Amino acid sequence: MQSRFIQWSRTFAKWLAVLIVLAGAIYWLRFRPVPVQRVPVRSGPIVSEIIGTGTLEARVSTTISPKISGRITVVSADQGDAVAEGDLLVELDAAELQQQVEIAEANVAAAQAAIVRLSADKERATVVLDQTQRTSRRLESLLERSATSQEEFERATEAMSVAVADVARAEAAITEGQKVLLAAEKTLQYHQARLRDTRILAPFSGLITARHRESGDVVVPGSGILTLISTDVLWISAWVDETEMSRVAKDQPARIVFRSQPEQSYPGTVVRLANESDRETREFVVDVQANAMPDQWAVGQRAEVYLETGRKPSAIQIDAASLVRTDDGHAVFVNDAGVARLRPVTLGLRGSDSVEVILGLSATDQVVMPRHGSAALVDGRHVSVDES
Repeated sequence: MQSRFIQWSRTFAKWLAVLIVLAGAIYWLRFRPVPVQRVPVRSGPIVSEIIGTGTLEARVSTTISPKISGRITVVSADQGDAVAEGDLLVELDAAELQQQVEIAEANVAAAQAAIVRLSADKERATVVLDQTQRTSRRLESLLERSATSQEEFERATEAMSVAVADVARAEAAITEGQKVLLAAEKTLQYHQARLRDTRILAPFSGLITARHRESGDVVVPGSGILTLISTDVLWISAWVDETEMSRVAKDQPARIVFRSQPEQSYPGTVVRLANESDRETREFVVDVQANAMPDQWAVGQRAEVYLETGRKPSAIQIDAASLVRTDDGHAVFVNDAGVARLRPVTLGLRGSDSVEVILGLSATDQVVMPRHGSAALVDGRHVSVDES
């Protein structure tokens, strides 16, 4: 009996020890102070911004391509070159077209010479007509006085009719020659235009961003040889959530942060708004012109735009990461003598990483949030503030 009591006592002691350890662990996990870090409550200017992500694009961009088929002999510009309007960019083989121009010029010269000859024929026919008319009038006068025969007068009248026909034929030949000359001149203009098309000039000043062809390549109309952009207007075509549409307007100030220089921002202005929202992402495009650019940039590079929607010269503000979502809105944890107290706050403007607190905080309050990896905070939990 005594041994059974001793065995039962030992078992009870073991279970009691386990319960004590579990109770201690639960107490430690539940009630031990949670490591937290301070969140500064600042007072100063705040700018409310909407963020959008997009790519750098040129407002004016074109692909340099030929109007005619041909073999490239010279590509005068390369990727990264700045060009001025009218600069020679590409030359095509022009030997055959030059021959066609020379043939067309010869045809024009021949048509002009033919008109000169036909004009001389008309002058000759006109002289003959004048002579036959005078002869006919003279014989008509003699016939009235019976000084000549009717037969001779009729021969003169017939000769005059032939002369009139010769003049009309000469005028028709000149008209036909003029049409031949016009056709020859149009043909010459056509071949001259084709010859000019072998020299492709820059349509505007800008920057060559891509080179697609080399000398010796055979190209056809529409074949891309170079890509030219105008650097007068560069903008970020950014996608912005459609819920922010009512807060975005043309000429709105903005700042641009390129991913190649995340620590630097550049001023911009909203210049165009899309009137269509993507049906899957529920975003719409906002084009933000870059008023200043970094030294190194590339069309198509990613960037974030921050559109200014409001500004205050002085406001109580905290980091947005310290906010806690509640059923009634938002709140923050305030350190009250080592105990975390959940305090509701009323928010105002939202900056890129901070938010204005209109009601619920003062500059003397100590806002805290759990350190990375720490347990979640609840109202009334003890906290230990990391002063580092």
